[in-house]
Amino acid sequence: MSIKARIEAKLADALAPEQLDVIDESHLHAGHAGHRPGGETHFRVNIVSTTFAGQSRLERHRTVNRILAEELAGGVHALAVHPSAPGEEARPAGRPS
Repeated sequence: MSIKARIEAKLADALAPEQLDVIDESHLHAGHAGHRPGGETHFRVNIVSTTFAGQSRLERHRTVNRILAEELAGGVHALAVHPSAPGEEARPAGRPS
């Protein structure tokens, strides 16, 4: 299973998101630290979940990082997370901050 698929599956299982976009941005980092041929090193995650309601931005990031601890320890060099609760402005897929 690809790293992207594992990220999608873990976040879907743990957070039951209304929206989940996992974008492999590794190609944008060719020649930079952490990049490997074949990609799957740099990801952007846009996620909308009721789990995030009432959580601070820091708590939301910690939640995602805890769920993806194995991936972060084993090959993912960078993870940009854009978490929101339903009703908050979510980022369109693939749109950088």
